[in-house]
Amino acid sequence: MTIPSPAGPQNEGPQNTAPQNTAPRNEGPHPAAAPRPAVPRFGGPGNPGGGPARALQRVTASALGPYQSAVVRIGFAATYLFFLLRELPNRHELYGPDSPWHWDLARQLTNGNEAFSVLMWTDSTVWFEAVYALTLLSAAALLLGWRTRTMSVLFMVGVLSVQNRSIFMGDGGDNVVHLMAIYLVLTRCAQVWSLDARRAARNAQRAAAGLAPLRDIVGPALWVLLGPVLVAATLMGGLGGTWWLPALLWTIWLSAAAWWAVNRYLPHGEPRTLLDVLANLAHNATLAVIMAEVCLIYATAGWYKIQGSRWQDGTALYYPLNLDYFTPWPALSDILGASGLMVMVLTYGTVIVQVAFPFTLFNRRVKNVLLVAMICEHAGIALLLGLPFFSMAMIAADAVFLPTAFLVWLGARATVGRRRLLSGLPGRSRTPEPGAFGPAHGPAHPPEAGSVQDGRGGTEEPRLQGGGGGHTLVG
Repeated sequence: MTIPSPAGPQNEGPQNTAPQNTAPRNEGPHPAAAPRPAVPRFGGPGNPGGGPARALQRVTASALGPYQSAVVRIGFAATYLFFLLRELPNRHELYGPDSPWHWDLARQLTNGNEAFSVLMWTDSTVWFEAVYALTLLSAAALLLGWRTRTMSVLFMVGVLSVQNRSIFMGDGGDNVVHLMAIYLVLTRCAQVWSLDARRAARNAQRAAAGLAPLRDIVGPALWVLLGPVLVAATLMGGLGGTWWLPALLWTIWLSAAAWWAVNRYLPHGEPRTLLDVLANLAHNATLAVIMAEVCLIYATAGWYKIQGSRWQDGTALYYPLNLDYFTPWPALSDILGASGLMVMVLTYGTVIVQVAFPFTLFNRRVKNVLLVAMICEHAGIALLLGLPFFSMAMIAADAVFLPTAFLVWLGARATVGRRRLLSGLPGRSRTPEPGAFGPAHGPAHPPEAGSVQDGRGGTEEPRLQGGGGGHTLVG
């Protein structure tokens, strides 16, 4: 059922209007302004339960946190991309045929714990190289936001395959990347700062001009190419021993076909609205899980530290600063470790920040202060202890709590810097290209005149309904 949203009704129809609610309407190239329909308010007299209804409408009408989810996508894709590039010379010893954890041992372990890894399909060196290269390419494509839904699935498959091949080679950061790679598949994380957003903005401009969207060939081709692979992997039992991974992969592959069919034959119908609502619900629920995951990581880390005697007496930081394995800058570590006061302050400060952070989420100012402290803490771990990828993973996870205003400002500054850099190159026009990476201040919003199709045969990730749209399941 399509019911207009209070934020900005889209459906024309004979509705009751009141003089105080009459306002100009600006929704596309209409020759004349139409009166705005009156929208019933929640929570008024005779209309109890307005708060829950508004909350339900909000989570069904839009994919919340577009900038936060984009930063999480970029952060984790960059983390694993840089990790794979750094370990490129050592890939055979870490995860390949020359690993001390031999393929037969890995096969026995995955058979026992029912873990998934396409590297367990065969011990061929050529197959290992292909999987490693595909994981690299999918991480780069996910970083740029190109065919994000497909690339997020390939990124998840690559991360799980590489990590489960040699599970004893990782650290805590790998566990975080492992989980977030699964979560990103369920999010609409390319609404801003992505090539998908740029393509959607260009198609929106074409729709506003009365032109049809550009024909997409790459998306259906990817769908057709990956379908037989999924069928063969399922029939051969190569998707691990758990039920959720085959169910997730098949749901995504079939839903891509549903998106394509609905956008081709019913672009403005109720099935399109229903698919948007389901996608928004999945995104918002996953975003809440990511937030809970981050809080759980810090809460458990902080409370376990409290139980340690070295953390209680304030000397815990001293010991890693004096281990050769964790001192990439020995001189800097010696200077910091020589100050007993500094060691004690950093030790107690780490515990306080980690324990207190989950309790400050409802106080924006305190939360932002502790968020900065945690980001600085991880930057210090990367510099002093030589754990850059662990720190990058944790900072990317922390980014889900960054304020939207700060991210919008940061995106605007990055856009200005990119345009200045490109305008200085020879042969480049100084006129900025519209929609280079999506809109500068908000997600792409294709107009109602046309439906934008993406690379999976469905709609673009950047399409939203919540900013000014009213396609929801509740009124």
